[in-house]
Amino acid sequence: MRKPAILPALLAASLLAGAVPAARAAERIVAAAPGALAAAIREAEPGDVLRLGDGRFDGPVLVDRPLTIAGGRDSRIVGPGTGSVIRVTADDVVLEGLAVSGSGTSLATIDAGIAIDKGVRRTVVAGNRIVGNLVGVDVQGGIDTVVRDNVIVGRTDLRRNERGPGVYVWNAPGLLVERNRIVRGRDGVFISTSADATYRDNVFSELRFAFHSMYADDIVVTGNVSRGNDLGFAFMFSKRIRAEGNLSVGDRTHGIFLNAVNGSTIARNEVRGGEKCLFFYDANRNRVEGNRFAGCGIGIHFTAGSEKNVIVGNAFVGNRTQVKYVGTRWIEWSEAGRGNHWSDHAAFDVDGDGIADAPYRPNDVVDQLVWSQPMARLLLGTPAVQLIRWSQSRFPGLLPGGVVDSHPLVAPGAAGLPTGPAVAALDGARNP
Repeated sequence: MRKPAILPALLAASLLAGAVPAARAAERIVAAAPGALAAAIREAEPGDVLRLGDGRFDGPVLVDRPLTIAGGRDSRIVGPGTGSVIRVTADDVVLEGLAVSGSGTSLATIDAGIAIDKGVRRTVVAGNRIVGNLVGVDVQGGIDTVVRDNVIVGRTDLRRNERGPGVYVWNAPGLLVERNRIVRGRDGVFISTSADATYRDNVFSELRFAFHSMYADDIVVTGNVSRGNDLGFAFMFSKRIRAEGNLSVGDRTHGIFLNAVNGSTIARNEVRGGEKCLFFYDANRNRVEGNRFAGCGIGIHFTAGSEKNVIVGNAFVGNRTQVKYVGTRWIEWSEAGRGNHWSDHAAFDVDGDGIADAPYRPNDVVDQLVWSQPMARLLLGTPAVQLIRWSQSRFPGLLPGGVVDSHPLVAPGAAGLPTGPAVAALDGARNP
């Protein structure tokens, strides 16, 4: 009888199982000391957890293998003032609970607190304090990156144009940026040529633009709060954006800004105060529905031949000028017998169906004259101008064209009034 070939069988089983068993991931405690973190990364196996003790760890730090680097109560990684502090070049890296500072100041090289290289997959940057860097997190071509629950504070010792954004995004499909608090610097999130991403429940303050996107198709922007910035949410040269449930409070120039944005949905957002609540420039085939625009100098500035947009179910409340539109054609802002609410529209609702019995026309020939010839404002109180306005109100056929809402809503209802966690936290702080 032949003996079984035990050794060959074991070797074959080993090959089927992957030849060499993977080493078990370990958790390593790294005490603060010069060169300690770099040495720990060199010695680590893929999947290890490096748990940093309290104290200072010197940067720059290169993470070139799949690791988790977790900070303690006072774990600080401090760069030398040049370049980026932490650079990730490997897949499946997690950076959490760290305080990161000390980047360089070069916009040309995008010096950042945390920089993620092109093609790197599944990086998670969570629960960190990234303070005083030129750029907070630089996602340069990272794939399926998560930036979550961080506090990112930019620099104020540089001129505004010399500062960087809190999160810089380029060609980063699958990106998720959520529940971050981004303060100071230049822009909160700056996107240049990057599609397929979600930005939600972030809070932005003391910035130029809270959210600034260019060439960013198929992105979702929901539940974010912009407070006290120069401009809230700017969308440019993009398609199929979904911006819903965001809040702009006291942003100085614009709450929501659309420039060459097409085929997008702007829904259930709220803008409180500012020069212009909503700005439309060469934006086409968009749906603007269920938003609340309140307390602005201009509720909506609509210009540059924007066409085929649906504007319905919105509430325009207490704006000094509800609509600014200069044009000779009529634009209908209602759909299927339902329009928008206008707080300055004095009209009856005899049948009680919630639709005013008279259409709303926000602008007349005098408005258009003043916008094109500002010195004509001196004549607004004269009897001749008042007669022109009275005549147009009685004979709409004299109007030169413009916006008309044939089915205005009597009440604002629940238009706007977003309810995401970032919005709830802000309103809770304002109204304890």
